[in-house]
Order: sequence, then C-alpha cells, then structure tokens
Amino acid sequence: MLPDPALLPDPTLLAGPALLAGQSLLRDLPGVLTAAQLLETVDSLVRAQQDSGSIPWPDGHTDTWDHVECAMAMVLGGRLDAARLAYAWVAQTQQADGSWATSYDQLAILDAKVDTNQCAYVAVGIWQWWQLTADLELTRQMWPVVSAALDFVVGMQGPSGALNWARESDGTVVTDALLTGSASSYQSLRCGIALAELMGERRPEWELAAVRLQHAVAHHDEAFLDKSRFSMDWYYPILGGSVRGAAGLERIDASWATFVVPGVGARCVSDRPWVTGAETAELAISLLCLGDRERALQVFTDVQHLREQDGSYWTGLVFDEGVRWPAERSTWTAAAMVLAADCLAGGPTLDLFLGDLILGGDLPGGDLAGGDLPTGGLLPAQACGATAVCAAP
Repeated sequence: MLPDPALLPDPTLLAGPALLAGQSLLRDLPGVLTAAQLLETVDSLVRAQQDSGSIPWPDGHTDTWDHVECAMAMVLGGRLDAARLAYAWVAQTQQADGSWATSYDQLAILDAKVDTNQCAYVAVGIWQWWQLTADLELTRQMWPVVSAALDFVVGMQGPSGALNWARESDGTVVTDALLTGSASSYQSLRCGIALAELMGERRPEWELAAVRLQHAVAHHDEAFLDKSRFSMDWYYPILGGSVRGAAGLERIDASWATFVVPGVGARCVSDRPWVTGAETAELAISLLCLGDRERALQVFTDVQHLREQDGSYWTGLVFDEGVRWPAERSTWTAAAMVLAADCLAGGPTLDLFLGDLILGGDLPGGDLAGGDLPTGGLLPAQACGATAVCAAP
C-alpha cells in the first residue's frame, strides 16, 4: 500500500532542484570531455533502448543492474522520458517475489536464474531519480517495486552477513557469496533505507541487514568466493561504501600495480592483458570516494581511447595486441563513463557514492561509511564472537 501523501515529508526540503525534461546536468570535464560529448554518450543509450523500455547489451539481452545504470545516465542527460520508460520496464518485469530473472529479451525471460545484486540496484536508481528530479509521483510509483526487491535481497542474506549470490531457475539458493555483489548491494540497501524514510516508513530489517553486510564486506574476505583476480573485487568495497579512509587507500595501493596499466586503463582480470572501460570508470569513482582525484582523473583520461565519434564506447582493449575485445560497444560501459565523468566534473553523482545525500538528520557511520546516507549503524571489526550479528571467524 502506498503511504498517505499527507504523511510524507515536504519534498522541497529533501531533493535538489527539479530537473526538467531535456535539461542536462552534465558539465565539461576540462581537457577530457565536454558536456556536449557526454550528452552524445547519453543519446547513444537512448538509441539503443528498445520499444519495451529495456536497454540491452550488444547481444540483445538485458539485465536489471546494467539497465538501471543506463537509466541513471539518461537522467543526468535530461532524457527523462527515456528514463521513465526504462523504469516502467523494471516494474513490468519484476516477479511476484520481488526478484528479476538474470536476463531478458525485452519482456521475455532468457535465463530464469536470479542474481541477488541485480535485484538490489533499482533502489540506487530510484533514489537518484528522486534527488535529481524532485518527482515524487514516479518515486511513489516505484516504491513498492523497490520495497519488494530489497525484501527479496534481505531474504538472501546468509549467516555471515554476506548475500547468497543467486537462486537457480529451479528455486535452489546458491549459498556462495560474491564480494562485488555484496559490496554493491550495501549501497542499494542504504538508498532503500533513505527511500523508506521518504515514504514515511521504517524498515529495521533492512537496517540490520545493512549493518551485517557492511561488516562482512569490510572485515570478512573469507565469507566470499575468491575472485581476487577480478578488479571489481579490489575496488567495489570502496565504491559501495563499506570501506573508506585509510583502509580504502591501503586496499587500493596494495593492488594498484596489479590492475592499473599506465596510459591504458584498468584490467578486468589481473592475469590478462585486457583493460575495460566500465571497470576503469568505476575505479575512478572509487578513487574520488577516497579523495584521490589525481589518480581518478588520470585513469579516466587514459581509457578514453575506447570512445567512438558517436559517443559510444568499446567494452575493452587487449592492449598487447592493440585489439578491441570484445568487438562490441556496450551500453553499460557508456553509462559508467557518464557517471564517472559527472563525478570528476563535480556533478551530483559523486554525492550518490559518497553518501552525502542526507535524509532524516544525523545517522551513525560518519566518514567511514561515506557521509550521511543511512547506514543502519556500523559494527567495529572486533564485534565477531561478541554478538550474534555475524558468524565467529
């Protein structure tokens, strides 16, 4: 049930200036990209959008996480009708339990397996929509979608606090946990808690889940499958807000030489001569979250060799052969570039990752969790064994 509008907070006190259709928030990133070039990238996403509203990969399939990221880039570019259509697709394809299948061909399910992290990310997209557009109508319409999605995600949390990463098409839960997915879902839960407060509700079960999830990501590598050869496992605990400050810088420095190829970008995997645009863009945002703008700007600038004249981006480059691979220009790479460029140019996207979009006054967590976006609270590293919040090491 939707909340009584009379009980909702005054929206003018909670969101930024309303963004009008066609009004771009994108700005120049001097020496790298102009606002006009970034808008070309946004428009490459609009061109890729299908009649159903889905924003597919080059092979034609759509997954909810990448789809929402593309919608967020559309909002930054003022392409609000396209973003509304994208969120209508999200609402239309949601399953009865709050989940989404792993991939779709427009509205048809291609792979019925469910990825927990893909289900969570809609909360980030709708929080961004509210903050940038002050459009309470769509936010209220999407609230039941977000609520059901995060209820599903919280139901997938394991004893360690990490999230069971998937459910097979036959209903079997995959109890293994992935660090990148759990780290990303922490940001989603924080945005969901903020949306709940906006809707005049409290979701203490989400707050507890966020506490346990942050603790697992920050302090329990052993709770996750070892995917350390992938760069996302390196920087996502920072990007998602679980690790910040000195611990974040130490984490970055420990694997910088492993993943970063000077003048080219960031590797997707440590043992391959392959840099990818989306991972490099996300690394740039992670560095900004640690206050390291110099390296953020450098890696982002380095990877612009993937840009095409129409604003689209190649997925990656095998740098020892000078070959673009895969031979595709992916929507989600373009979206990641737009989000990272906006962060570097001082736009509102950095606040979304820092957590400085405040709702409801001071909350626990402080700088460690990334500002004032709700955390649900934080546990000290030594909490294990003293409480039942996570399993003993």
